Amino acid sequence: MDEQVRIAMWSGPRTLSTAMMRAWENRPDTVVVDEPLYACYLAATGLDHPGRDDVLASQPTDWRTVVHELTQGPLPAATTIGYQKHMTHHVLPEVDRDAFAGLRHAFLLRDPRRLLASYARVRSAPTLADLGLTQQLELFRRFGGPVVDSGDLLRDPEGTLRALCAALDVPFDPAMLSWPAGRRSSDGVWAPHWYASVETSTGFGPYREQAVQLPEHLAELADRCRPAYDELAGSRLTGRS
Repeated sequence: MDEQVRIAMWSGPRTLSTAMMRAWENRPDTVVVDEPLYACYLAATGLDHPGRDDVLASQPTDWRTVVHELTQGPLPAATTIGYQKHMTHHVLPEVDRDAFAGLRHAFLLRDPRRLLASYARVRSAPTLADLGLTQQLELFRRFGGPVVDSGDLLRDPEGTLRALCAALDVPFDPAMLSWPAGRRSSDGVWAPHWYASVETSTGFGPYREQAVQLPEHLAELADRCRPAYDELAGSRLTGRS
């Protein structure tokens, strides 16, 4: 594949988004960027996330600068795929969505109850806006693109990744199925707060069907997320390896 491709993967937190980034980074033809709009989001909102000061110091805080680099900045030599791991809640109203139009878009989901059970281990009182599902649906309605559910990814990593690559019109590479454990230089400076699990991983899965018990305030939030999740999940890819 000679053409350079820029892929924007839009997800909320705790959706296996970092494991998905690992899969793409393990390809020899791909370079990844981790949550490039995070500092812009924190600077604009004033929110106190874990490692806030480090995040603000590590990235530009003007979304225009970030988007220009993502859409027009050069990719490294011998690289044909630029993979962007985005959190949808980082795309604030002032960010020009049309600036992303030339990218190939994909969407990564997780069942809201499972998402919230994981998220609450780091931040105990999330809001609807923190989870990014409504923003994700807005971006999907605007751009379209393949949708992957993290449950399907864990049940059938190869089949799901093959389907994703086909939908994005890039070749599948078996190197996406496993990777060395440890931290990456490409990981955001927030990795110590969020990436403990993925740093010990060497691949996806296995999928475990476990009952999720949520406190009342999180159960109510999961219910509010459900309509956006269901609409997106209705378009999700399925694959068979």
